[in-house]
Amino acid sequence: MDGKVEVRELTYTYTGAAAPALRDISFELAPGEILGCLGPSGAGKSTLQNCMIGLLPISHGSISYDGNTLAGLGKEFFNRIGVSFEHPNLYSRLTGLENLRYHSALYSGKIRPLEALLETLGLGDALNQRVEEYSKGMKQRLVFARSLMHMPDILFLDEPTAGLDPGLADRVKDMILQEQQRGAAILLTTHDMHVAEEICDRVAFINDGELVALDTPRNLKMMHGEKSVVVEYRENGGTRRKVLMLDSQRGREALNVLIDAGNIETIHSNEASLGRV
Repeated sequence: MDGKVEVRELTYTYTGAAAPALRDISFELAPGEILGCLGPSGAGKSTLQNCMIGLLPISHGSISYDGNTLAGLGKEFFNRIGVSFEHPNLYSRLTGLENLRYHSALYSGKIRPLEALLETLGLGDALNQRVEEYSKGMKQRLVFARSLMHMPDILFLDEPTAGLDPGLADRVKDMILQEQQRGAAILLTTHDMHVAEEICDRVAFINDGELVALDTPRNLKMMHGEKSVVVEYRENGGTRRKVLMLDSQRGREALNVLIDAGNIETIHSNEASLGRV
């Protein structure tokens, strides 16, 4: 398995539900690609991940890995995927290192040096501490470490930076990018639009169980933004601010006048953020 994932017309309905949680979801995920899965709470993002890793049965459609359907894959499949859940599922009376050692015994392939992995994630001083004493952020990092330790071909990461301070969040993002460079296919579920903009090659917006948009962050921002700039400039001893439309002759002329006058202090493009999208 080299990591290519294909989802075709995936539909899932929870028992007793009036409507499907997922409706006809289709996309591909290539090796070395980070695909962001975005959308409001309850949109179906976690349901999608759980279907893709076999925790939920598929009502309709198909999921395949390198052309092999999920239903036809054996135990070896679980050696090739890594999963970081949003809500940490750990053995609280074991230490952080013992948790990783226990789970590492479930895999048949090579395992990364566990102490070094914990050290990289800022857990070096707590590796022999019981997990019941960990903070929420420490537990989140331990679950993330568990998803990486066996060098999987495919990573499913659900809110891996949630609850982390900026420095640790940057460290996690750097490690995700290293996994991408290694060739892993990565499905990243997040509410953090900044994380999605920074590291995702493409993003998929899911709303009410439907895939409503799928493209690169840049293309989506250009599609839903406006061709304008915000200019702050000096005038009569003070600072003024203007929004100038670049697709109008008048806006372009006004910008040229300000540039020629040499009074501009700041200028910013006004494309939409992913949050706006």
